This record gives sequence, C-alpha cells and structure tokens, in this order.
Amino acid sequence: MSDTAAKPSVLFVCVHNAGRSQMAAAFLTRLGQGRIEVRSAGSAPADAVNPAVVAAMAEAGIDIAAEIPKVLTTEAVQASDVVITMGCGDACAVFPGKQYLDWRLADPAGQGVEAVRPIRDEIERRVRSLLAGLRPGRA
Repeated sequence: MSDTAAKPSVLFVCVHNAGRSQMAAAFLTRLGQGRIEVRSAGSAPADAVNPAVVAAMAEAGIDIAAEIPKVLTTEAVQASDVVITMGCGDACAVFPGKQYLDWRLADPAGQGVEAVRPIRDEIERRVRSLLAGLRPGRA
C-alpha cells in the first residue's frame, strides 16, 4: 500500500484551468504540506496560466509560472475524494462516493492583477476552510 492511499485527494476544476483552479491547487499544495493529493484540470484548458494570476500568486509567495493547464479526465475525477468546481457546469462527471462542492467565484480571465487579488484572497480563505475538514483516508 502506498503512502498516497491514506491521503485525501482534491480535484479543482474550472473551464480553462488557467486561473481559479490553479490558484486553489497551489494554495492547497502549500498549506497541505504534502498531506493532500492535489489536482487541477479544465474542461477546455487554455494554452497557459493567466499572467495576472501568476503575478497575484507571486505576491502571495507562491510561484505557479511553470504550471500548465490540464484537460479534465474521468480518471482524475474517479481518483479524487473531493471535486471542487469553479464554473465548469455540466462538463464535470459525477460519481457516487465523491464529495462535490461548487465554489462560485469571479472569473479572472481578461482581468488585471488588481481584479485578481480579491479572487485569490477568497480562494485562499476557502482552501483554508476546506483543509480544516480534510482527514487522511476520509475527505
């Protein structure tokens, strides 16, 4: 049995996987300190992470410049205990036994860093709250 089997796993999903889901995954990766398996994906991934999102996260001390948007797969959903959608709508597959949350957040697409900061801060608050409720082996 691998060590990851005991870790709760979380998948963050937004349409382009270039903003909200990338920020959430980065915060959970940092704050989870290796105790959580973290994924992010998009139903229609962009070519690159939004530069304003990269800049806003850098201000928070997290470098996501090397992240690449990934396509949402059925396998990623099946492998996750908690699936958090952020505007992907019906594109997310639903499987029994998973916890699904929908975080309604402003879309940072096309916004400058000033507009991204409050979205980033709200995502961090939600990730901290989520983390408090996650336990190994049970999400």
